[in-house]
Amino acid sequence: MIKITFLGTSGSTPTKDRNLPSVALEYNGEILLFDCGEGTQRQAIFYSVNISKISKIFISHIHGDHIIGLAGLTRTLALNNREKPLYIFVPAGEEKSIIKLLDFDNINFKYSIIIEGIKSGIISKGDSYTIRAFKLKHSIPTYGFVFKENDKIKFDKKECSKLGIKDLMFNELKKNGKININNNIIKLSDITYVVNGKKIVYATDTRPSIGTVNAAKNADLLIHEATYDESKKNLAKERMHSTAAEAAKIAKKANCKKLALFHISSRYKNEDILKTESTVIFKNSFIPKDGMTIEI
Repeated sequence: MIKITFLGTSGSTPTKDRNLPSVALEYNGEILLFDCGEGTQRQAIFYSVNISKISKIFISHIHGDHIIGLAGLTRTLALNNREKPLYIFVPAGEEKSIIKLLDFDNINFKYSIIIEGIKSGIISKGDSYTIRAFKLKHSIPTYGFVFKENDKIKFDKKECSKLGIKDLMFNELKKNGKININNNIIKLSDITYVVNGKKIVYATDTRPSIGTVNAAKNADLLIHEATYDESKKNLAKERMHSTAAEAAKIAKKANCKKLALFHISSRYKNEDILKTESTVIFKNSFIPKDGMTIEI
């Protein structure tokens, strides 16, 4: 099960109800953090996300509302006597910006912080997943991220029972790819099927792009910025952001299952207009509140 917690869903400035951007993805006891706006560590505590389990942080770009929280989070981890390394992924060429942010008071971290510059492509692998970065269209170098759970091979229980496959025979099939039963060769592919791994895509801050459509193909969840409504489309273009309707079009073209509208402008005291404009185009749209948790 993949558990996603929206720690901050506002864009640029916080509000009483929305903190700055950050999303926590928990999988197999490991937490992956996407962006780290100011106050992220408090949001994590408030919404029961165990910061000690954060292994990797993926920074979309170095605008302040997406990175300032790194300074506090890394220090709290140090005070909590963290020992395992923390990996921070940031657009290539911006590594020094993160170093300066983390080093402002010359703290001596007792654990390793590994900062890796990224470009498009696979940037990280876990035991059962990969993370791929893809370019977004913003005012500075910005990347979106694709979390992809590995596909799984499952045995067809009915077929296996019919052929008399049981117990240690399964191990032999996994090891050799085939087994001999009464002079009949049974291949692993004859009695198995593939279950596609879950796919989560994170895309903010950005104008709509074909790159996002391609990255989000058949995603179980697309988290896409929806900073403005359609009446402010020109402002969205000027500031290199997206409207809710534009996000919905991306989700529809990519055949996503669900769309989370994210990075909401602080001007909206009531986000109904954003949801309405999105759901007209893509029915399975929703606007997460801070602290909302979903399982996929």
